Amino acid sequence: MINRRQFSLLASAAATALLCGSRAEAAAAEAVNVAGVPKDISAKATKKYTIATVVKVDGIAWFDRMRVGVKQFGADQGHDVWMVGPSQADAAAQVQIVESLIAQGVDAICIVPFSVEAVEPVLQKARSQGIVVISHEASNLQNTDWDVEAFDNHAYGAKLMENLGQQMGGEGGYVATVGSLTATSQNEWIDGGVAYQKEHFPKMFQVTQRIETNDDATTDYNKLKEVLTTYPALRGILGAPMPTSAGAGRLIAERGLKGKLFFAGTGLVSVAGQYLKDGDIEYIQFWDPAIAGYAMNILAVMALAKKSIAPGLDLGLHGYESLQLGAAGRKNVLYGKGWVGVTKANMNQYNF
Repeated sequence: MINRRQFSLLASAAATALLCGSRAEAAAAEAVNVAGVPKDISAKATKKYTIATVVKVDGIAWFDRMRVGVKQFGADQGHDVWMVGPSQADAAAQVQIVESLIAQGVDAICIVPFSVEAVEPVLQKARSQGIVVISHEASNLQNTDWDVEAFDNHAYGAKLMENLGQQMGGEGGYVATVGSLTATSQNEWIDGGVAYQKEHFPKMFQVTQRIETNDDATTDYNKLKEVLTTYPALRGILGAPMPTSAGAGRLIAERGLKGKLFFAGTGLVSVAGQYLKDGDIEYIQFWDPAIAGYAMNILAVMALAKKSIAPGLDLGLHGYESLQLGAAGRKNVLYGKGWVGVTKANMNQYNF
């Protein structure tokens, strides 16, 4: 059985290699503001729990930032918490990690699934053994106690398309990217974007089916390059995965397509900031994964301590002040209002 120390060494190797000192310092400096966390849901009054946060892939900026929130939660609340994930996007590897955590007997698992379908059986096994499961970016996951989303997924995608359509002047062909064709939340973002496009920008159209990029900037770049070769009149890129912002920015910069090929999608300033600064891309959108990590762990402790979780719950975290239930039939999905839009004008406010 792989123990926790082995997990940390294996899953964090890629992250350690990729993180330079300045970036690590910036991530640490931008801690989660927890001043508003209500004392009645604070974990401090409960017993000490062991909680593992399992992410899609370790070693990319998005989940480096989530680790900040997870570590801060442990320091603030006194629980034994850590974050692990495969070194590359791999559903089977993520399942194996969860299996080992079950064998270790953790109290709770917080998870951001790469593939909802792949983790359903192993999470069912975890819950059957009394392990609390809290998920994120997985609004259709069945085997979870609570799923917490930073926002309504369709509204998030619609906002991206509103911006992309404005950049494109409401005309021309575009392509959409997703990390995986089974990544529920990302596909719902694109669904929301496409629906908004059809209603508000009828002269725009998708040139091809959604591009699967495995949450990797190099894959994004190479696949977008192939699309551009096939469709040289391409005018827009709608990016669900965070790395697409870097892949698209690189392609636009290298091909001198500023002002001709436009991008709107999920991104981080630490990944796409240079392209924003240079004007190769104009807009990125995101939520703070550190806050999401903190929120998942709060809900895990609340579930373990049998505290009330209901509509209107205020976690005291930005964007999670009044959580609402999802659509009818999904009584364990909670939505916040936690996204931000970033351009060259305000990028310095988000330096993680």
